[in-house]
Amino acid sequence: MKQVIIVRTDLGMGKGKIAVQVAHASLSAFLEVKRRNPELADAWLSEGQRKIVLKVGSLNELLDVVKKAEDEGLPIAIIEDAGLTQLKPGTITAVGIGPALDNVLDRITGNLKLL
Repeated sequence: MKQVIIVRTDLGMGKGKIAVQVAHASLSAFLEVKRRNPELADAWLSEGQRKIVLKVGSLNELLDVVKKAEDEGLPIAIIEDAGLTQLKPGTITAVGIGPALDNVLDRITGNLKLL
């Protein structure tokens, strides 16, 4: 079991900004899993909270992944920036998916590269 976080690289975010967006995506997706399936969330916590951070080069590419995850019924968290520093308010920066079973996530994100 793992969680996948996907970050847009076309926005030119700094390293610190990316780290914050990844953290938002991870925690928000986890809270969605905890709400929908507390047993799965607890299992992921007890297994070490494995995470993979991947990248996409555009909003369209990110939204394609979101659609596939939604079609699988996976919990997702779409992160929109508040616009206080580097980006315009409402800019979609990242998505968290899961935690979920590895094979399900791999079907959706297996073609993406590591950040």
